[in-house]
Amino acid sequence: MKFTLSWLKDHLETDEPLEKLADKLTMIGLEVENIEDKAKLLSPFTIARVISAEQHPNADRLRVCMVETGQKNEQGLAAPVQVVCGAPNARAGLVSVFSAPGTFIPGKNITLGIGTIRGVESRGMLCSAAELQISEDHDGIMELPADAPIGAAYAQWAGLGDPVLEINLTPNRQDCTGVHGIARDLSAADMGRFKDPAIRAIKGEFPCPVKVTVEDATLCPGFALRLVRGVKNGPSPEWLQKRLTSIGLRPINALVDITNFMTYDRARPLHVFDAAKVKGDLIVRRARDGETLLALDGRTYALDSGTCVIADDHGVESLAGIMGGEASGCSEATTDVLIESALWNEINIAQTGRKLGINSDARYRFERGVDPAFMVPGLEMATRLVMEICGGTPSENVVVGKVFGDDRVIDFPVTEVKRLAGIDVPVAEMKRILGHLGFMMVGSGAVVKIAVPSWRSDVHGKADIVEEIVRIFGIDKVPMTPFERGDAPRKPILKPIQLRTRRAKRALAARGMVEAVTWSFISRPHAELFGGGKSELALANPIASDLSDMRPGLLPGLVAAAQANSDRGFADVALFEVGQVFRGDRPEDQLIAASGLRHGFASSQGLGRHWSGSAVADALDAKADAFAVLSAAGAPTQALQVVPGGPDWLHPGRSGTIQIGPQNVLGYFGELHPRALEALGADGPLVAFEVILDRIPDAKQKPTRAKPALELSAFQPVSRDFAFIVDRAVKAGDIVRAAQGVDKKLITSVGVFDVYEGNGIDDGKKSVAIAVTMQPRERTMTDQEIDAVAAKIIAEVNKKTGGVLR
Repeated sequence: MKFTLSWLKDHLETDEPLEKLADKLTMIGLEVENIEDKAKLLSPFTIARVISAEQHPNADRLRVCMVETGQKNEQGLAAPVQVVCGAPNARAGLVSVFSAPGTFIPGKNITLGIGTIRGVESRGMLCSAAELQISEDHDGIMELPADAPIGAAYAQWAGLGDPVLEINLTPNRQDCTGVHGIARDLSAADMGRFKDPAIRAIKGEFPCPVKVTVEDATLCPGFALRLVRGVKNGPSPEWLQKRLTSIGLRPINALVDITNFMTYDRARPLHVFDAAKVKGDLIVRRARDGETLLALDGRTYALDSGTCVIADDHGVESLAGIMGGEASGCSEATTDVLIESALWNEINIAQTGRKLGINSDARYRFERGVDPAFMVPGLEMATRLVMEICGGTPSENVVVGKVFGDDRVIDFPVTEVKRLAGIDVPVAEMKRILGHLGFMMVGSGAVVKIAVPSWRSDVHGKADIVEEIVRIFGIDKVPMTPFERGDAPRKPILKPIQLRTRRAKRALAARGMVEAVTWSFISRPHAELFGGGKSELALANPIASDLSDMRPGLLPGLVAAAQANSDRGFADVALFEVGQVFRGDRPEDQLIAASGLRHGFASSQGLGRHWSGSAVADALDAKADAFAVLSAAGAPTQALQVVPGGPDWLHPGRSGTIQIGPQNVLGYFGELHPRALEALGADGPLVAFEVILDRIPDAKQKPTRAKPALELSAFQPVSRDFAFIVDRAVKAGDIVRAAQGVDKKLITSVGVFDVYEGNGIDDGKKSVAIAVTMQPRERTMTDQEIDAVAAKIIAEVNKKTGGVLR
């Protein structure tokens, strides 16, 4: 649930600072997950004017711009700054947004420095909207009005000073899916005065010509409808558009925007029908097997008798409580609008949403249970907004079913708070807290009666009342009471490193490798080869001359085991071991490592020779093994970096180092160096890896919103191949990242499938071919759209790497 601070203050009169409000929200059970304060984030960015934009002497797509930033020299004259810019719209006279060296660029996750681009110094950057994370527009730098004040702070000028809060709601708090309910809770917690003006009913000018029939009251306990004639639909006013865009919603038109506003402001989902597109009366019924609906998301859904729908003489017009149909949707041509406010069966909404795979804002609220008493007032409030923004003449309301929910009164012993929570709360304070939350407490004896408000469908018993009192009174005031566990308290069975060890073994076994257990002692020459051989690690009384030192790594033992198998006719082996290694005689020098090696045809594609083809194990197999271990052990895979090269026992051109920054090296992978193989007495080639499980950072404990395990698109992916001629020193990974960065949502994968040097390619150059897969989410892409994305990829690769399409 997202909302802005100014939106909250529409319902809460408060002078409390943002940080205190956020802390209090978390303390009363509405956990604040994120605060996005763009004014603070974008404070270093200023407004600047391009004085001149000349062609870069060494690059066709770059321009050298002199930029007026508002800074002055010692003589009080303007001091222009030189900036190299690759945006196609960079030109003299353009007013844009400037970032000086030392500024953090949120869209690129980098801190800007003074750089030299193709031999020309650049002292800053002209920014696109995507780089400021204002929108996804990265085709060019921002263009501001010519009268924008040069040197002024951009965020302040653009009105971005309204922080956005995001809270993580528990499933029972439907009332706080609206800003109005959040303000009520904060008011109860002494954070301000709750503003809750009465909603005045609007007198209808004529009877509503559309009747409503509900065939099954268990699916739709209540239904309210009103017709408004003579509306003028179009763009919504600026205040409403800002409300929606601030929380990530796209304004559509005034009528639709009003329903979205009501959903987030009052937790009251509504639906609007274009009355001219509705034929006859409305019927709330179960769908018939075989019926379909083209919904507002552009997808056609097959329905069955388990789905509740709103239908007319045409057929199904809406998925009740989830999503409307495209056929009766409102557009700018709409002049008469039907506004629907209804109550739906929570279980049926949840079942239908899961079955059809629809996650809408309406479903999110209805499956948790909306306020039944607000059904008609919500319709009145929406009608007033329609009349204020779009004009029109309202009809009388059509109301079917129950207007109010069932009354709930709980007999509550006032001693229950002390019994369950262990704190003494005065009865007067209980009454104040419950009164601010909308409860009514009556009585003065040991047991009082408490009436539950209609919007709190989650409160059913005495324990729920105690929870409400305690969370507002202060969970931090609940005393710490030790739990009696007896003489032998229970403790966690496995430590984190033990869990990592088990998971690492499972991951490697799943990749077709066989576990080996080798000696913890190796010979002095072998120990020195792998960075050991220290005097403090030599055994005082070794059992054999070749087992004289503690092992600094697992690979010497694994190489010996692989060679022993090879000598006996089993050359294609894939072995791994997870165990202790010793880098010194201190406890912190004893580490847990996971290592593995592959020899011969023991690649990740299969073991041994086969008539359909065989693959020799290579360094990439070792890399995949290492990443499988790290992923299983909980390493942050998105933060892992691979840099070329490794220790001396690996081939310098066929190895890599895995790290999280240069200070935390997790391990290595690659082909063993021929000198190392010779020293170990082994036949090559051998590929291997070794990672240190102790160096994996501990997982963060902060809970995050769960993401779907699998998200499939209904549209055909599009694949395009590109071959670029680049300097030999350019890394393929740079080309991949440049292509991926064009549109991270649309482009799902970029892979290198060919590298060529030779005839037809200039000396010092190479051809790198990549395959780009685009996965549309909303509709099938046209040829023109595909070509536009391809052109952006070519331009971005050229910009970032200098690559030219072959």
